[in-house]
Amino acid sequence: MTLLFSDARTLVDDARERALELGKALSIAVVDYGGFTVLVERMDGARPMTPAIALSKAYSAAVMQRPTEMLENWRQSDPVFFTQVGRMGQHPIVATKGGYTLKRDGAILGGIGISGGSPDEDQQICEAVVAAAGFAVDFPAWAGARREANGHG
Repeated sequence: MTLLFSDARTLVDDARERALELGKALSIAVVDYGGFTVLVERMDGARPMTPAIALSKAYSAAVMQRPTEMLENWRQSDPVFFTQVGRMGQHPIVATKGGYTLKRDGAILGGIGISGGSPDEDQQICEAVVAAAGFAVDFPAWAGARREANGHG
């Protein structure tokens, strides 16, 4: 399965509309399964670093196959390894809110990243546009997260 440009356009257009409703100037990035850029949009007034941050969030969500917020436990449990892996790809791997994996019918198609609002605003818009476009929003927890929840991590 391939991430279609039309899907990327729909995600970005929806995110832009939601950002305007919040009065925020954001950057939105969409990448394919391999983390390659499909579409990046920087809204008028968005801060200069936001496109690069959005692209790193989208890349991380695609290649790690989990929403970026879910990477936080890995970053905390093994910071040295996380930092090393985080520098290996085309873009940095980030563990923060605002990056979401694009999965449909069980297949990972890519990722979306949003930057420019608060972490919670970026995450809220990500989740809303992903769900509205018919992509999956539920992902299993990482094995390390379960061990930590049981007090063994």
